[in-house]
Amino acid sequence: MTEVLVESAPEVAATEATVESAAAERAATEAAAAEAPDALFEEIRSRALKLLSTREHSRLELARKLRQRGYPDAAVEAVIESLVVNELLSEERLIAAYVAERLGKGFGPLRIRAELREKGLSDERVQPYLELDDQTLIDYLTQAYQKRFGETEAEDRRAQAKRARFLEYRGFPSHLIARFLGSSPSARSTR
Repeated sequence: MTEVLVESAPEVAATEATVESAAAERAATEAAAAEAPDALFEEIRSRALKLLSTREHSRLELARKLRQRGYPDAAVEAVIESLVVNELLSEERLIAAYVAERLGKGFGPLRIRAELREKGLSDERVQPYLELDDQTLIDYLTQAYQKRFGETEAEDRRAQAKRARFLEYRGFPSHLIARFLGSSPSARSTR
């Protein structure tokens, strides 16, 4: 004997509604999956723009910060490329601003070059911004020296060596430090 299940009209309507809602849910999920790359791109781009609004970044710095947030490498690279194409990310701007800022704070070209290298910038790209004549570098060196030591004289060779080490740490070339420290104090203060 075969049993035939007979469903009432409300049960059939409920089953059809469930099937329709499942189909609609599936379609929404597929649409969200198709939009996910665009949404992810926009999320990463928004985060990158927030970072760039505070200061300039190199490609390496920006990629590192975005990857630390768990964004996939391919999406991060796509966003960075888009920012470069739209000139929102410019390593040239970064180098120019960074060199001017660090020179103004009393750092020399050797230190600045090393710091920019850590940011992923090659020496070839940085070199044009650090091609300063010796007199300009001595002016920056003098400012750093006077800010740290004032007009006081070094009492002995030990104090002189301490001052030389300070200027070396700041990133000034040793030949300029020797010339500067070897000059008379009155000649130093008139620069």
